[in-house]
Amino acid sequence: MKPERIAFYSYAHVPWMKPGQRHYHEKDIPQGDEKFALYQMGRERLIEAGYQEIGMDHFALKKDKLFKASQHAQLHRNFMGYTDRYTKILIGLGVSSISDCHTAFVQNNKTVEGYLKDIENGSIAIEKGHLATPEDLLIKAHILNLMCKGLTCFENQIPIPTQQRLSELQADHLIEMDGKQICVTSVGRSFLRNICMALDERLWKFKSETSLFSKAV
Repeated sequence: MKPERIAFYSYAHVPWMKPGQRHYHEKDIPQGDEKFALYQMGRERLIEAGYQEIGMDHFALKKDKLFKASQHAQLHRNFMGYTDRYTKILIGLGVSSISDCHTAFVQNNKTVEGYLKDIENGSIAIEKGHLATPEDLLIKAHILNLMCKGLTCFENQIPIPTQQRLSELQADHLIEMDGKQICVTSVGRSFLRNICMALDERLWKFKSETSLFSKAV
């Protein structure tokens, strides 16, 4: 019996942060067009097997709750991926897990030794966290709209810097954009990560440190 849903990841989970994931060189793995061709091949195989693309990297059968949620604009995405239910509270258990309470998120200690030591000492095993600003929450809402619904609408107008970053994607027919609204096209669904990156002000503010972020195809 095949699984009802599949998460198809096409990017690196920042392996440069973990030596155990770096027993290879960049020249040993596919890059650019070759990497995207592998993604496309996997996508086509899943669709041939009856799966439907419901969002970034995720596929589900029509009988699955994820697919049904995607058809009724009820899809949500958290740190673990897509889900068919929305909650502002996500509690992460274990080493390096991330908890989210909507206005802030924290990450647990990223080493087994440090995590166990904190637990044994009766401490909360938190290594770092972030309190969201009003701007963070607004950007988060727009990115979630694009990831889950393929559409987002600004109250006044799309910020000029965001429009400029999206202009090339619009020229490639990955999105449709007017003064207030951004809509992902059917072709653009395979590039959701790139589209959402254009809205991520923190990424662009610290773009010299982009090695800290997961890489898109």
